[in-house]
Amino acid sequence: MDTETLRWFQHVADGMTVTEVAETYAVSQPGVSRALARLEEELGTPLLRRSGRVLRLTHAGAEFKAHVDSVMAELDDGVAAIAQLLDPGSGIVTLGYPLSLGTWLVPDLLSAFRRHRPGVRVRLQRTSIGDSGSISRLLSTRAIDLELTAERVSGEGVRWQRIRLEPLVLAVPAGHRLAGAEAVDLAQAAGEEFVMRRAPSGMRSHVLRLCESAGFEPDIVYEVDDLPTVRALVAAGLGVAVVPARDPHPAPGPGSAALIPLRDPDAHREIGLAWLTERRLLPAARDLRRFILTNPTPGDRTP
Repeated sequence: MDTETLRWFQHVADGMTVTEVAETYAVSQPGVSRALARLEEELGTPLLRRSGRVLRLTHAGAEFKAHVDSVMAELDDGVAAIAQLLDPGSGIVTLGYPLSLGTWLVPDLLSAFRRHRPGVRVRLQRTSIGDSGSISRLLSTRAIDLELTAERVSGEGVRWQRIRLEPLVLAVPAGHRLAGAEAVDLAQAAGEEFVMRRAPSGMRSHVLRLCESAGFEPDIVYEVDDLPTVRALVAAGLGVAVVPARDPHPAPGPGSAALIPLRDPDAHREIGLAWLTERRLLPAARDLRRFILTNPTPGDRTP
């Protein structure tokens, strides 16, 4: 069972045709087919079945694929570890982040890290919205090494560490009755129409808890998928919202939103870094993790 055949099996299982695999590796198509057949013979069961012009995984193939992915990932990590051992200043690390951290925290961290380790390349992957309190699928499947989160996350085999608290503020349209206040209690917004993130969203859950603690249920008139749109709708005079103090910056719109500090005790969100405890990170990833955990507040800004 050689590694090249296992890679060919991975590619076919992930949707490539045998012809595409052969062209990619500059080998003959029959050679790839024979190698896959030998793999099935060695395991004693079919791994792939033909469905039209493509090959699909059998039940045994799907089970085997999960282990092949793990083994090949470990092998690739081992090769990368040797490369980084020979050149300690190099390496590649993949960092995931949510949209709301992409225009302030991520650039600040990467700018500072580049000065610290100029030879290390950081690949960025934006994480999608998932269940509140859970890591992204990218981290759970090891597609990324580290994940910045805008809330506390947990789970089996997951380690999370807070790197800062970001204040939450009340965003109101210019000219709103509260726009000139130095600070407010969220209860002062009871009776207002709210703009809010669409579920599932950790930010939405947090805002709803804040409203409940303040003694009211918000009248939600608009639900959207991202914080820039939340702020833009507020700026357009379509409601008020609770948003992070620092980002995302307001999207262009008719007017502007005033950001008023909240006096409520829990009016903040936890920003942290998550990683898998059972995954052995390569030196570059360990270095970035250490840097983020020990340099949590580069480029600190006010709203």
